[in-house]
Amino acid sequence: MPDSQANLTELGARFRELHRRPGTFIIPNPWDAGTAKILSSLGFEALATTSAGLAHSLGRPDGEGAVSRDETLANARAIIEATHLPVAADLENGFDHAPRAAAETIRLAAEVGLVGGSIEDATGEADKPIYDFEHAVERVAAAAEAARKLPFPFMFCARAENFLHGRPDLDDTIRRLQAFEKAGADLLYAPGIPSLDAIRTVCASVGKPVNTQIGAFTVADLAAAGVKRISLGSALSRVAFGAFAAASRELLEKGTATFMPVAMPYGELQKLMSD
Repeated sequence: MPDSQANLTELGARFRELHRRPGTFIIPNPWDAGTAKILSSLGFEALATTSAGLAHSLGRPDGEGAVSRDETLANARAIIEATHLPVAADLENGFDHAPRAAAETIRLAAEVGLVGGSIEDATGEADKPIYDFEHAVERVAAAAEAARKLPFPFMFCARAENFLHGRPDLDDTIRRLQAFEKAGADLLYAPGIPSLDAIRTVCASVGKPVNTQIGAFTVADLAAAGVKRISLGSALSRVAFGAFAAASRELLEKGTATFMPVAMPYGELQKLMSD
């Protein structure tokens, strides 16, 4: 974990500069300290947590309040302590509906050493999955104000979740992102947008950097569309869980272990975890 105000200021400045320099960068998503160490060793420049990866590693479903704010921040702290890179966090909806809760979540995120974090406009409630427009903007404004008051640079990302919750309304999504930008968000994100044309339209409609998940697109595709930051969400954790399940299934059903050649060598893992 960053052990001084100067270190947090340096990490925050590095993270902010990634969003200001020309070009597109990738921010992968570890779900624990070990995966953070692996990603750090590969040459990435920053990391971001994944709420789904954390939930699944705890044996819980993603969403619906299955993971608490305290658990989320403890996981973020473990990842921060495992890397020299700037770390941002998926802070879900701030773990409460009130704007003050979104602000408090940002403040607590900074306390554990995070230099970035996102707040989404999803309620976590099946009967009303997205906050009303005005309430969503108030929550973003409160979180953005809390981020601005921090003594080091903090990249606050506001998320519009329509496409993840059965509301494929691009116009409303853009309206929300534009309002979030005016309310003070540093970075904008609308997960689940289905096409490059739609992503290009989003990027052209706002004046702040845009994050998106890589999905079925290439880094070159997204860079050409105007995306600044590319994340992977739960993808890497699902790759790991998928390989684990496939290997276990092979052992059970066939009695073979043809997966062994692709396993990371024990010695390599030992060295990575010792660094």
